[in-house]
Amino acid sequence: MITRRNVVLGLAACSASVLAMRAMGTYAAGGSTAFEITKSAEEWRKMLTPQQFAVLREHDTERPFTSPLNEEKRAGGFHCAGCDLALFSSETKYESGTGWPSFWKPLDNAIGTQEDRTFWFMVRTEVHCRRCGGHLGHVFEDGPQPTGLRYCINGVALKFVPSNAQKPA
Repeated sequence: MITRRNVVLGLAACSASVLAMRAMGTYAAGGSTAFEITKSAEEWRKMLTPQQFAVLREHDTERPFTSPLNEEKRAGGFHCAGCDLALFSSETKYESGTGWPSFWKPLDNAIGTQEDRTFWFMVRTEVHCRRCGGHLGHVFEDGPQPTGLRYCINGVALKFVPSNAQKPA
């Protein structure tokens, strides 16, 4: 007999399996690892802070309005905190009022996306780093023109590199 308890236990087991696969870097679009940079969970834990690991490798979300990158106004680039791939330009950053750094366009060939059904009855589009598969956030269709997109990104998944630091000496 199917009971509410069995349904809850089944969903919990499925969620735990997905989180475990994500932490090991084996959960990607199509269920396979197709990333240039792959590491074990232990290797990621050694190089990331606990909060970065939770977001980038376990698909967690940082609390809104806690990232200093929300207020970052300098010219420069926003890179993946896991592998240092340049992801977004400060030229596409804007204030969305959501509490997370928001951009209307990523850099070319910087991100990947996949369907996210982790919330019941809600389908979102997850954004991850193209090179290491690190979870960055989600993209929504309520952003400014010219794209109409809002890349809502966890600040802890990013590191800011000022323009003067990006130029060769």
